[in-house]
Amino acid sequence: MKVKEILRMLKKTGAIIINSHVVYTSGKHGENYINKDAIFPHTKETSDLCRAIAELFIDDGIDVVIAPATSGCILSNRVAEHLTNLTGHEILSVYAEKQKMEVGFSPMIGRFIINRGYDKLVADKRVLVVEDVLTTGSSVKEVIEAVRAVYGNVIGLGALVNRGGVTSKDVDVPKLISLVNLEMNTYNEADCPLCAQSVPINIEVGHGKEYLDKKNAIKRKFFSG
Repeated sequence: MKVKEILRMLKKTGAIIINSHVVYTSGKHGENYINKDAIFPHTKETSDLCRAIAELFIDDGIDVVIAPATSGCILSNRVAEHLTNLTGHEILSVYAEKQKMEVGFSPMIGRFIINRGYDKLVADKRVLVVEDVLTTGSSVKEVIEAVRAVYGNVIGLGALVNRGGVTSKDVDVPKLISLVNLEMNTYNEADCPLCAQSVPINIEVGHGKEYLDKKNAIKRKFFSG
């Protein structure tokens, strides 16, 4: 599948947002955003994109596909389904999830781990990790480490979009392929030209709502004090 066709699908589903004012997970600001949640309600486009990932790993002898929960579960399942059809033997689909911990009296969420008996399905198997959007690669790196912790052999990483310039060396995998590589400008809040121009924060995607809530809480505290 050609990059232009993939971009057309992403735009059709509303997954690519441009010329906005977005707050990313890192806290940085930017004009553009990949709204991965907009893709998955569209089953045909999702299936086509997952097949495109599967085709990149046909000859790698994959036994299991894994992704970080929750949205990655759809990717894992559909990529495994397409690999099963393309290779003629069953490819399993599993997922990793955040570890729940108790610190004092407060519940905390830790690193990705492989639960639900999936560790036994991953052990000694050739594993493909899949992800929707790569920004820093930190989450998917935890999944890779979780696979290795239960003795799985990570063969590669397949992604829909690599928007952070993540490399195979960054996440320690022998093979990394993304369907689309996009460069997106990001700014620290203090240097953000969008803030300087008073462009409204997008509260529908990213972390814009949390950002504004925090700013407003600080203002209320300042004026009430």
